[in-house]
Amino acid sequence: MLKQHCTVNRLRIGSGAPVRLMGVINCSPESFYRGSYTPVGQIYDRALAMLDSGADMIDLGARSTAPGSPAITVAEEAARMDAALSELGGTGITISVDTRHPEVLEVCLRHDVHAVNDISGLADERYARAVADSGLPVFAMASFRQPGDAVGLAATREALEAVVKRCALLGIDEYVLDPAVGRWTLERTSEDDWELCRNFSSFLAFGRPVLAAVSRKTFIGDLLGRGPEDRLAGTLALTAMLVAAGAAVVRSHDVAETADLLRVYETMRQK
Repeated sequence: MLKQHCTVNRLRIGSGAPVRLMGVINCSPESFYRGSYTPVGQIYDRALAMLDSGADMIDLGARSTAPGSPAITVAEEAARMDAALSELGGTGITISVDTRHPEVLEVCLRHDVHAVNDISGLADERYARAVADSGLPVFAMASFRQPGDAVGLAATREALEAVVKRCALLGIDEYVLDPAVGRWTLERTSEDDWELCRNFSSFLAFGRPVLAAVSRKTFIGDLLGRGPEDRLAGTLALTAMLVAAGAAVVRSHDVAETADLLRVYETMRQK
């Protein structure tokens, strides 16, 4: 029987636990939202500020995954992650690392990290084995072969089912599912993303905690006619609905505002 929850550095996710808040720190200047970029030397202060504002964990990435982003080498990504994680060593901050390259993960594992955020959904066998061997919990995104390549609701459900099977084969039982909302491939449209959000509660059928990762994404901007810097209100409105639909974790660039949202949500749930 599948576990109904996941534990990351003693932090329980799902099964009645409070909705957890994952703050995003990107040490990649190529990121689609410039407000998320934090240069080396400021990582610790940014992480501490997020924790003070209500984050439960930090998701650290060093490569932009938005379509059309400038390419960087695996070595450059690894060097960025190494430098950023060096600032967080010994702090006790719960950290997930956002990468899909085994060479980068190997560097990350030299530091104190607690989870892997894999947008490829363990589809790459070499990387999947490296993740399994690490023993870390996984945030695993719906993907067949490439990140976010499932188009539409039915395909997303099939991709999530494939992710669940991969986890079982690899012996990974601590994981959170990510339905891959976002413009991951050119074939996907904004309406595809809205369809996933409208049917978000259906992803709970896999019996796993589900991640809501919609912060400032393109489909919100397409609806409102706003760039990444002006999508906060739309993001918060959608986040509130996804939490009501059963999200166990929210990944956000805007920790203080999202923490307020979650506090109001928990208060409204009280009877």
